[in-house]
Amino acid sequence: MDTSYMPERINRDRRRFFRAAAVTIAAAQLSLSGAADAESGTKKPDLPRVKPGTHTTFGTLKQIDAGVLNVGYAEAGPGDGPAVILLHGWPYDIHSFVDVAPLLASAGYRVIVPYLRGYGSTLFLSGETVRNGQPSALALDVIALMDALKIEKATLAGFDWGARTADIVAALWPERCKALVSVSGYLIGSQDAGRMPLPPKAELQWWYQYYFATERGHVGYDKYRRDFAKLIWQLASPKWEFDDATFARSAAAFDNPDHVAIVIHNYRWRLGLAEGEPKYDDFEKRLAAAPTIAVPTITMEGDANGAPHLEPSAYAKKFSGKYSHRLIKGGVGHNLPQEAPQAFAEAVIDVVDS
Repeated sequence: MDTSYMPERINRDRRRFFRAAAVTIAAAQLSLSGAADAESGTKKPDLPRVKPGTHTTFGTLKQIDAGVLNVGYAEAGPGDGPAVILLHGWPYDIHSFVDVAPLLASAGYRVIVPYLRGYGSTLFLSGETVRNGQPSALALDVIALMDALKIEKATLAGFDWGARTADIVAALWPERCKALVSVSGYLIGSQDAGRMPLPPKAELQWWYQYYFATERGHVGYDKYRRDFAKLIWQLASPKWEFDDATFARSAAAFDNPDHVAIVIHNYRWRLGLAEGEPKYDDFEKRLAAAPTIAVPTITMEGDANGAPHLEPSAYAKKFSGKYSHRLIKGGVGHNLPQEAPQAFAEAVIDVVDS
């Protein structure tokens, strides 16, 4: 065997080896860095572009006992990623986040999307439990869910009932809330505030609340819950051209056996027409004082929101930590995460990085 060129070949092979090793180490470091980006905020992930309605399902849902409930929820993303909990409103369900969850999962977040009490596969563990829809009860459901899932701290994001619930958790349990995204801003209220009359034009927007205050409204909502929900969708998002299949996927959640009881109690409680449970009195008293929220927050509003909402200037001072507001244009209504999932997901990532 000719050995005259072996030192040169060895040197050449050695150089190739070290170049390959350097590339491998760099790739590994990049991978580790990317996995940590969602937690550390050192690099904002580039989200894939998604059109509203790209996704239609979460796949297999999960169930877990949490507090007084057996909670149905969707989960996406790595189990060890920083947690984000997405909270829907009325009359909507987890499909409001069907396009948001994959975006956040692709950025390394562990995304939890639960059905609220009275929706979907979330059921009470006992038939004896009061079917209570008061705001602090829903907030404590989130704390119980976090405990059951062993999530110490999470970013909370939601709209409508979900935004109010997230606001309450951020205000009363800031140690459990890393950051907040709240559509329509500061939604914490009280029975005293609910008793105050509004100008006629503003009262008109709350017509369904007064309908629910009557027995006719109770029976009517039970009988026509799908028709009722579709009407609210149309009024609250007048420029959102959702199709029948999109509505049907969410409307199935209203077949929950406790749905009507929870909705009616929620709105009657707000007006002081239904009693709450004594175990929540202290929480409601603290909320009646309109506590400020100190965690980093982004509030959002669609430019075509047909539901009752305040101007951002009316609540901006309720957020004492790092805060910004975003107006999402393009005919976006009340169901902002489903109508503008890209903007909603970007807000979640930005508030975590703030």
